[in-house]
Parts: sequence; C-alpha cells; structure tokens
Amino acid sequence: MCLAIPTRVVELLPDSQALVDLGGVRKVISLELVDDIAVGDYVIVHVGYALTRLDPDEAAHTLALMTEAGIDVGSACP
Repeated sequence: MCLAIPTRVVELLPDSQALVDLGGVRKVISLELVDDIAVGDYVIVHVGYALTRLDPDEAAHTLALMTEAGIDVGSACP
C-alpha cells in the first residue's frame, strides 16, 4: 500500500521533475500537477506525483503522527 505523504524537495530537475527526500530515502517525482515549487518545499506525494504543497509545520506534524502510529515513513513509497 502506498500512502500520500509529505516529502521535502531537495533538488529541482528538468522536465518538471524533482528529487525528494523522506527520512533519507530519495526518489525522483513529477511536479506536473503543482506550480511554483522550490527546493526546501514540502509536497504531498502519491504514486510518484506531487499533489500539493504543504506548510512545513503541517508536514512535520503529519510525519510525527505517522511515526507515532508506527508507520515507517521511509518505506511508505513516496
């Protein structure tokens, strides 16, 4: 099962793609569905696509809740 989870953009790539990091796991995703994303932004990612930008405080809160619930965010397939 894949979850839509907050991930941090660490690098912008050509062709509307970005490298994101989630707990040390890095993956290339598509930014085709969102506008004006910058390095350091948090985005909600599902099946390889950023769906929306997320406030950094909300991202931290969501990730903390997922960890508290026992979800290994590094393997939740961003």
